[in-house]
Amino acid sequence: MSGHATPVPMTSHPCGPLAGIAEVPGDKSISHRALILGAMAVGETRITGLLEGEDVLDTARAMRMLGAEVTDHGGGSWSVHGVGTGGFAEPDQVIDCGNSGTGVRLLMGAVATSPISVTFTGDSSLNGRPMARVTDPLALFGARATGRSGGRLPMTIQGAANPVPVRYAAPVPSAQVKSAVLLAGLNAPGQTVVIEREATRDHSERMLAGFGAEIATEETDEGRVITLTGQPELSPQDIAVPRDPSSAAFPVCAALIVPGSDVLVPGIGLNPTRAGLFATLREMGADLTYENERTEGGEPVADLRARYSPDMQGIEVDPARAASMIDEYPVLSAVAANATGRTVMRGVRELRVKESDRIDAMATGLRACGVEVEEGEDWWIVTGRGPGGVPGGATCASHLDHRIAMSFLVLGMAAAAPVRVDDGGPIATSFPVFGPLMADLGAKIERER
Repeated sequence: MSGHATPVPMTSHPCGPLAGIAEVPGDKSISHRALILGAMAVGETRITGLLEGEDVLDTARAMRMLGAEVTDHGGGSWSVHGVGTGGFAEPDQVIDCGNSGTGVRLLMGAVATSPISVTFTGDSSLNGRPMARVTDPLALFGARATGRSGGRLPMTIQGAANPVPVRYAAPVPSAQVKSAVLLAGLNAPGQTVVIEREATRDHSERMLAGFGAEIATEETDEGRVITLTGQPELSPQDIAVPRDPSSAAFPVCAALIVPGSDVLVPGIGLNPTRAGLFATLREMGADLTYENERTEGGEPVADLRARYSPDMQGIEVDPARAASMIDEYPVLSAVAANATGRTVMRGVRELRVKESDRIDAMATGLRACGVEVEEGEDWWIVTGRGPGGVPGGATCASHLDHRIAMSFLVLGMAAAAPVRVDDGGPIATSFPVFGPLMADLGAKIERER
């Protein structure tokens, strides 16, 4: 099974100014989709800048097991010889998606309209996460899902032999669910329609169009209506993966709270469905600027410069922004702990069903570090202690969640006393170079052996 079994405790010590250039890895969301759509195209798709974290590598292995030829050429350069829409072969082994909720949910969608049976599993964290939010709409195509109680992995998807097109109104904002339905719709006749009341990240729509799918998006009174015409022949692409804004969040936020810091994070994807954190930080008073703004591979990109910002104030974060920054609320809470006043985060129920219950995990750890936190089912409030005011000195549980681990390590860089996480091993799933990258900037993170 992918993932790790032995905990890797890590301790973040208070440090001096962070300075330098932070070359963060490629975007995880785009990396997953590039491999999957490359496998569903006819011919060779070439990918540069692929994130080579465990989550994405698990998806690459899954594509091989489904019959695509996937080759690692080194240095983030990969190629995928696809099998065409509807061309997946039935794997002879269980597909292990490790810790990746994105990977498994997109893969379920991709196989749901092919007449094959595929069994998925993951690590203990992934196997505890709910899958019904994906398998319910996939059942509308004619796919059948059999798993453990509560709709949990391990789970077998029996793809629809005669799929039908679907019109699906998403009950909650989720790019994973939307993308799974669209991927399933590729091998269904007619038009598959997804309706979003709240817009979520649109990497799937952009990339589907790039591969030659007929897809249209319209803003209506119902919300955002996405219409995909099924059974296209997808054309292979050359894809340059922009750098991941979710990974960039950690050196950016660290620089904002560590006195004297000045960090440049180049080449970050600023898709408007992903950039909510940076807009929020600027509203709080962060010294965060965009330099060299440009377009690469159909995605807006810029270099981010983050400088120490002692005058940040707590704000009420616009709930409409939640979908564009859902993965960044944990590290935002570390910044909020160092701001002045209350930071209010509402409409974030989705955090309860991520790799961990992220509201509970961050609230518990922040309280242990001396920060006041209030929480409800879909909201939480962090009362900042001002610059340098976080006592720290606690051991925080990561709950096998990479973003929780990194958020507490960022907190420790500006706390009065070191902050320890019980297991930093999951960081490798999304940001395998986090430790050395932060060390090069001046952070003091100790990995226990």
